[in-house]
Amino acid sequence: MNFELNENQLMIAQMIRDFGAKEITPFRKDWDDQQYFPLELFKKLGELGLMGVLVPAEYGGSGFGYFEYVTAIAELAKLDPAIGLSMAAHNSLCTGHIMMFGSEEQKKKYLPKLASCEFLGAWGLTEPNTGSDAGNMRTVAVNDGDHYIINGAKNFITHGYSCDVAVVIARTGEIGDSHGMTAFVIEKGTPGFRGGRKEDKLGMRASETAELIFEDCKVHKSQVLGEVGNGFIQSMKILDGGRISIAALSLGIAEGALEEAIQYSKERQQFNQPISRFQGISFKLADMATQVEAARLLTFKAADLKNRGQKVTLEGAQAKYYASEVAVSVANEAVQIFGGYGFTKDYPVEKYYRDAKLCTIGEGTSEIQKIVISREVLRK
Repeated sequence: MNFELNENQLMIAQMIRDFGAKEITPFRKDWDDQQYFPLELFKKLGELGLMGVLVPAEYGGSGFGYFEYVTAIAELAKLDPAIGLSMAAHNSLCTGHIMMFGSEEQKKKYLPKLASCEFLGAWGLTEPNTGSDAGNMRTVAVNDGDHYIINGAKNFITHGYSCDVAVVIARTGEIGDSHGMTAFVIEKGTPGFRGGRKEDKLGMRASETAELIFEDCKVHKSQVLGEVGNGFIQSMKILDGGRISIAALSLGIAEGALEEAIQYSKERQQFNQPISRFQGISFKLADMATQVEAARLLTFKAADLKNRGQKVTLEGAQAKYYASEVAVSVANEAVQIFGGYGFTKDYPVEKYYRDAKLCTIGEGTSEIQKIVISREVLRK
């Protein structure tokens, strides 16, 4: 494994930094304060190729691999983790599901529009009363001739209100049957399908989180993704890759918080010297830097395996679990280094601190990652 950034990664990182200086950094505080979802920004990210990073060029995407994808998410997360989150959810979940399990006709229909962000994507698995217990989902799709009639609701869905197309998992069999769920691709405007209430969140406030609601929603069988009954199995494979994206998001938050803390410690004077000269501060920075590097290595190891088409259930969970916990820890220490200023919105570390916590929850909590990891290591 080569740990040096390749030419594409360097190009993407610089492109995002240049773009972000004009289009993200000046507005991120207002977006956060107002919980504003900047849909127009994602259209611009689509023009840059960042909304279809992994989509093959034949379907209108950038055709890159997971190294470039991880780099793009991390760089966006440094600028505004909420933007990185939305970009990752669009790429890994909705687009990724269609790319992995869609028919050729479905790929040609949806991937070019998703890659350009003409269509904004959402992915619906989580429900109000199930959370991690997806096998007990209550959203039901009933066979009705050439159609399915879907009733139910999904919550905590990124882009649930503003999406143009959503991949939705609904129960077509018995409760608890892992082969009793099916994936559908559903366009907004389909009768009976709408976005619901938006969540008022602690962090990641510029990334829209809302309900998906289905009331006698009639979906043609041509909208089934893959085989009927395989929706849950498909979702677990999608989450394996998706967890790498959350690891990348966590890595970007941790790197951003560390960079801010280092810079501040060099500038902040106490007792006639920079606080970086105090052992209490320098040791914090040493721990933070080591944790960030370990998170980076785990994340890129998982990305390397994904690039080579190997199973990443264990490595994706390890990267997501460790990197997300590191993001919380490093952001916390960054606030501590800033002292009282770290508790104000004058500096970005308080936002890293609020945003980081979501990474330990979304796409499987840290506790769920431990279950996945322990199961995998016990199989050996």
